[in-house]
Amino acid sequence: MKQFTQMRQALTFVELIFVIVILGIIASIGADIIATTYESYIVQRAQYRATSKTELALSQIANRLRYAIPGTVVAEDGGVIKPITEITSTTSNQLQWVAYDGDSFEAISSNTDRKPGWNGFCDVDASNATTLSTPGSNLDLANTIISNLGGSLSSAYVYFPDGNSYAVGGGNGESISVNIPAGAGNRIYERYKLAWSSYAIFWDGTDLYLYYNFAPTVSASLGANRSLLLTNVTNFRFKGSEGSLRIKICKEEQIGMNTDETIHACKEKVIF
Repeated sequence: MKQFTQMRQALTFVELIFVIVILGIIASIGADIIATTYESYIVQRAQYRATSKTELALSQIANRLRYAIPGTVVAEDGGVIKPITEITSTTSNQLQWVAYDGDSFEAISSNTDRKPGWNGFCDVDASNATTLSTPGSNLDLANTIISNLGGSLSSAYVYFPDGNSYAVGGGNGESISVNIPAGAGNRIYERYKLAWSSYAIFWDGTDLYLYYNFAPTVSASLGANRSLLLTNVTNFRFKGSEGSLRIKICKEEQIGMNTDETIHACKEKVIF
């Protein structure tokens, strides 16, 4: 009985070349897709970094500004310090304000003695031009907290709703030592705010800085204490109107480590 072996024909040389060409085309297309996807990822990553850093800087500024005393938010305009509502220059690079002491205002002595460092209320009848009576406060606690933060209660100021401010000479218990000069209009009000520091945002054309721990008076000099908020800032603008403040920050971010290409991200925030 005969056995038959079935023969299968192999690829010819031409067919092999054709297969190699097709594989090369597929590989080329795949490489282009991968390269394009990677480039898109690099750009999106840089965009995300720039956006995140800008949003974080705006949040930090907003957190500080929530303690701003009304009427103390000012800006530099052509070398002159003006209220924020009067700023007309588009090149102003310095925003500053007096902030009330939120740390000791929100603190308490203990769970059993829940007096804050200062409570913002004054007993007008028991107060005079040298001593403010503020029942329910613990000025010793306020003094400790302010000292731990690098400030001093003896260099603080009391702000009344009429916009007047008076120097503080110290305080203990429920009493604040002040110096209210004699004269018309120098009144004591039931409400007050205690401030020991001003803050400022300053853009030097490249980086954005937060200045802190300088005199709690309107348009005070910035001093030397500052921290870096954001680098490579290309634009810093702000405008105030009707109790709100609009701030815009633009930042430049390098796309990759080995390239000079950059992207820009801009963010705005309205603070009331």
